[in-house]
Order: sequence, then structure tokens, then C-alpha cells
Amino acid sequence: MSRTVEGQPYASAPVLAAYSYCEAVTGQQARNFAYGIRLLPTDKRHAMSALYAFSRRVDDIGDGPLTPDVKRARLADTRGLLGRIRAGAVDEDDTDPVAVALAHAAGRFPIPLGGFDELIDGVLMDVRGETYETWDDLRTYCRCVAGAIGRLSLGVFGTQPGARNAERAPEYADTLGLALQLTNILRDIREDAANGRSYLPSDDLAKFACSGGFHSSTPPADSDFAGLVHFEVRRARALFAEGYRLLPMLDRRSGACVAAMAGIYRRLLDRIEREPEAVLRGRVSLPGREKAYVAVRGLSGIDTRHISRQTVRRRV
Repeated sequence: MSRTVEGQPYASAPVLAAYSYCEAVTGQQARNFAYGIRLLPTDKRHAMSALYAFSRRVDDIGDGPLTPDVKRARLADTRGLLGRIRAGAVDEDDTDPVAVALAHAAGRFPIPLGGFDELIDGVLMDVRGETYETWDDLRTYCRCVAGAIGRLSLGVFGTQPGARNAERAPEYADTLGLALQLTNILRDIREDAANGRSYLPSDDLAKFACSGGFHSSTPPADSDFAGLVHFEVRRARALFAEGYRLLPMLDRRSGACVAAMAGIYRRLLDRIEREPEAVLRGRVSLPGREKAYVAVRGLSGIDTRHISRQTVRRRV
């Protein structure tokens, strides 16, 4: 039996089961993301869960305990699955629930599936162990692994009819993704170092005498670690300010979703700014009640209106 959304046939039982699986993956593994998408109507919430579940699969391959050759092979298989979805060759009887859900979502919304190819390209950079000399280099990586997710999500959200400068919405969605990813990089400095990874630009590390890396709960000797963190926080804030120009272009609930997700990361950034060395002692996070508070503010329109006013003032 199919459910309906706005009076139209929505999905069959196998498709709804596939979406339920994706929602379970999202709820278990992406708590920040999940707080935002709870604010969406059913069809958009399901589609966003499908986007997340497919993205999670790609990320898990890159982060897993596999050899580089096996990772490359599995990423190639995932790209092949994406090609099948793009070609309409996945139906509701497929045994892969993520593929079923994503195929249905892509049929319902104008999702730019090429964004997943970019995500796979970004994860391949991780598999190769690439490092980044400059911010422009890191920006390329961030656009693959996060900016692309912003553009994929915009395919679900859409823009309001008559929205001013709507042609720039993909650009703003991309930039907001960069802001979230840079916040993630700051939060995960110690964890990434333990895994042999370094993301912050080498130029920035050298500027603040942090080129030795981050392998303990205290900053490198004679470094200006706080200066490094504050420098990157300012960069992230500028990206947030630019990306927030997307919000007035979205409908109320889509805007609330984006405001909630971004608001959680902005508060996380505030915590990192107040106590930079905390990221060397463990993962900085927000308590669930604070995330819920941010989500409620987004749904009520408080954060959306506040951010929109700030954006207008910057333009003036």
C-alpha cells in the first residue's frame, strides 16, 4: 500500500522500507545531520536520508581498515552503482535498500547525482594520502567531500519561486558545505593525526609553527596553536556568512533544516574558538538538548530571520 504526499501517490512498501533503513542509518551515525532533517516534510526527509546513507557508504570505504587497493575497487563499484541509478536501472525489487531509496529520491527530485562522483573523487584523495599546501588546495578537497553534498541537498530543497539571485543558490550551498567541513577539520585535528592524516594547509601550519603535527593533548612546543585555530575559525565564519545567503531562497521548512544543521556547527565553532586546546584532548561536541534548542529555533524561524538580517546588513 502506498502513502500519499499532498494527495499524490508517494511510494510503494518496498521503497518505504528502503527509506526506513536510510533513516535508521542517519539517526545512528549522523546525529548533527539528523536534527536538521527532522524538520522536513516526509518526502524531503526521506530523500535527505537516502543522500546521507549513500554518502556514508562512500565515507566508510575511505575510513575503513582496508588496503588502498581494496578501497579503490570498492569505490569503483560504488561509482558503478551510481551509474546504474543514474540510468534508471535500479528498481524497488533491488536488494540494496540505499540504492532503492536513492533511485526513488532521484526520480522525485532534481538531484544532481554527479555530486556523488565528486564525493568519490574526494575520498580517493584520502586513499592516496594527499596533503594540502594552501587553502586553495584544501578548498578543492572540501568542495568534493562537502560542497558537493550541499549541492546535492539543494536538489531536494529546491528554491522558492521568484527567489532573488536563485541562480547563485548552488554556489551558496557549496560554500556552506565548505564551512561545515572546515569546522569538522578543526574538531578532528587530533583524531586525524592519530590516523596519519593532516588536512590543514601546510602554509598555515608553518605560519603558526605547527608543522610538527598534533600527536598529544598539548600543542606542539613553541607553537601558536591558539593563533592557528583562531585563524581557521575566522575563515570558517566568512564561509558561513557567504553560505547563509542561501537561506532566504528556501521554503520555510527547508530553510529551518539548513539553519538547524549550520547552527549546530556554528555553536561547535564557538566552543572551539573559546578553548582551542580542547580539540587536542578529545572530540568537541554539543549536548543533545543544545542541538534540540537550535533545531527548534530553526523551525520557529528565529535563526533564519536573524541570519537573513545579518546578510542584508553585510550587503549594505
